[in-house]
Amino acid sequence: MKPAPFTYHRAHTVAEGVSLLNELGENAKVLAGGQSLIPMMNFRLARPEHLVDITHIPMLSEIEYSGEDMRIGSLVTHRAIETFDAKMPGSNIALLRAAMKFVGHYPIRTRGTIGGSIAHADATAEWCILAILLEAEISVVGTRGRRIIPAADMFYGLYTTALAPDEIITHVSFPRHPGAGVIVEHAERQGDFALAAVAAVVEYHDGIVTSGRVVVAGGGPVARRIFEAEALLNQGEIASESLVNEVAAICASVVEPTGDSNGSEAYRRTIIQQLVIKAMKEVTAHEYQR
Repeated sequence: MKPAPFTYHRAHTVAEGVSLLNELGENAKVLAGGQSLIPMMNFRLARPEHLVDITHIPMLSEIEYSGEDMRIGSLVTHRAIETFDAKMPGSNIALLRAAMKFVGHYPIRTRGTIGGSIAHADATAEWCILAILLEAEISVVGTRGRRIIPAADMFYGLYTTALAPDEIITHVSFPRHPGAGVIVEHAERQGDFALAAVAAVVEYHDGIVTSGRVVVAGGGPVARRIFEAEALLNQGEIASESLVNEVAAICASVVEPTGDSNGSEAYRRTIIQQLVIKAMKEVTAHEYQR
């Protein structure tokens, strides 16, 4: 398949890209890694009349660490994070690196970008899950200037975000988090889109869970934090099998999966429950008591 006709535009600065998007209107799309947009165009699922290529803006490919947060430029690729070797205490870089193995296949990881993934907003996309879990802030620039969108406010629904048509994601900031983190997924084959995914970060001391966050994807149109489960994790319980099972049961009961050809609602709910158990056991492995 070939895409519908379109006009190609290359931006060399963020300001130039914003100006082009403003001028071209809603019929324009930003081109970053192109790993989601181009296949959709080839299948005529997306028919933008204009593509604004931002891959020649150097500042968008930078990774910075201030000691308080980790700033990842929107053009940083999945592979760049997967191979990032800096030691940044509390940055959760180990979690970010581990998550990248779930992103498609090697060629996709070498071209796909964090900004493109977040802007595309697939329901089980790893970067969307991580952004919500770690309370990331997405910096965007448009004709109205610069603004910061908390990850919790970014995703409205499947492929729908808070981005205005003239806005470009410049970077994503991940605050320090001292807890241990994990992400687990279930897909039919390695590299396929996940049917469901669970990510968690937990702080514990001397066998006691002091706080935790849990995000479930595949239980609705967007990934979501399960605050009901987090309330239990914040009560100072012992890291035990009963705690793990209770957290998993809560998550399975509050999600709203939709059945389709890949699995019924009940099937997806069961997968989510088992993924939560797996994630919680992994993240509390050093403190886990049977």
